[in-house]
Amino acid sequence: MASVIICGAGVVGLTTALLLARDGHEVTVYEGDPSVPPEDPAQAWTAWRRPGVAQFRQPHNLLPRFRGVLAEELPDVIERLVAAGCFEGSALHPLPPSITDHAPRPEDDRFRFLTGRRPVVEAVFAAAAVAAGIRVHRGVRIAGLLTGAPVLADTTHVSGVRTAAGAKAHADLVIDATGRRTRSARWLADVGAPEPSVDAEDGGFAYYTRYFTGPRQPVRRGAPYTEYDTFALLTIPGDNDTWSVTVVTTSGDAPLKALRDPEIFTRVVAACPAQAHWLAGTPVTDIVVMAGILDCRRRFVVDGRPVATGFAAVGDAWACTNPTAARGLSVGLVQAQLLRDVLREHADAPAEFPLAWDEATERVVTPFHDDQLIADRARAAAMNPDRTTEPPSTPSPFGAAAFHDADLFRALLETATCLALPRDVLTRPTIRTRLRTPHPDPTSPDPTPRPLTRTHLLRLLAD
Repeated sequence: MASVIICGAGVVGLTTALLLARDGHEVTVYEGDPSVPPEDPAQAWTAWRRPGVAQFRQPHNLLPRFRGVLAEELPDVIERLVAAGCFEGSALHPLPPSITDHAPRPEDDRFRFLTGRRPVVEAVFAAAAVAAGIRVHRGVRIAGLLTGAPVLADTTHVSGVRTAAGAKAHADLVIDATGRRTRSARWLADVGAPEPSVDAEDGGFAYYTRYFTGPRQPVRRGAPYTEYDTFALLTIPGDNDTWSVTVVTTSGDAPLKALRDPEIFTRVVAACPAQAHWLAGTPVTDIVVMAGILDCRRRFVVDGRPVATGFAAVGDAWACTNPTAARGLSVGLVQAQLLRDVLREHADAPAEFPLAWDEATERVVTPFHDDQLIADRARAAAMNPDRTTEPPSTPSPFGAAAFHDADLFRALLETATCLALPRDVLTRPTIRTRLRTPHPDPTSPDPTPRPLTRTHLLRLLAD
């Protein structure tokens, strides 16, 4: 078994720690933010501060794939999340009104999901790590990497970490789980390793979120993410009778910066018929704003050679996309599970591990990132208020038929919730057959009403 250091005690870092520890590895976690997560969910929300996590106060939807990994690997964490008040639901409820076939299918349980506010969710994972005996050192910032004797010719070998206080900790494997703000490129450069391959672009999105509470969760009348003209709405249930409403815009859309005003935010959401009733609660925050989110992917094998051995990255420290799609945590858990599997085969072969890890990541995880990047670009173009031409479209491969055929709708949900990739779903003979079957009203793919035009929106902002 290997000794492992994980840098970062977010959800993905702690999940990685739990999976590796349960496999018998000696795991130590270092987290730069000093505060200890409260055990009480209410205190986790009101008192816990995580300046190292930009999206800590933004909504998080734990997609069916997230729940599926937990059900398979860490069912006790699901119990902890539910006990902390997290919301459990199914992506199948409600079905679009255009689908009349409501008969259950044998595998419908896979569409169950969880939601909760990030501080509450992360506090649960932190408690699970403590219960598992994992050493989590908070308030310890990683300043750089240690190196040891090479295990691969002409390649830097990482043998541990150096903290900002000057302490040294050695390990067989260092895992970067520090998230979007990772400093791994600097760490590697400082020990003479070549730069990883980095593809980055600013998706150009801005998020205006308000949290509410009430005696019951709002009934969903449309998709969780609904696109209007130059903006979109995201509605997500939360833990302990809370929920969130987010208006998504492009960061360069100057008039929509007025959404920082709670009164204007309310007017805009109230004008959206499928989401207006989500305002029928007591606000528990002002408008929480986030912008400047990069789509970024780092690859640590360049031209067929690892930039270093003894090092790996998971979650947002590896790749991140527009958080509106809620894929980050789900894909991060898939990657954590994959890392555990690769390490099972290569724990005693540090020279082979980086290539095996890169191959597995590219085969299993990267396609989710690439699909989302294409969708992000299309969404940003569609929201651009200054566009002079029609934005590029990325039609669903399931088309309008998915909103009339119960099985095609399930196939669409599989791809939207990271249960499967479109390329894999579309190869199924049953899906190909159903796509060739005529369906009624093929010109109406989405029943959600969208009367709020750009002109109407600007009037609401000016009133």
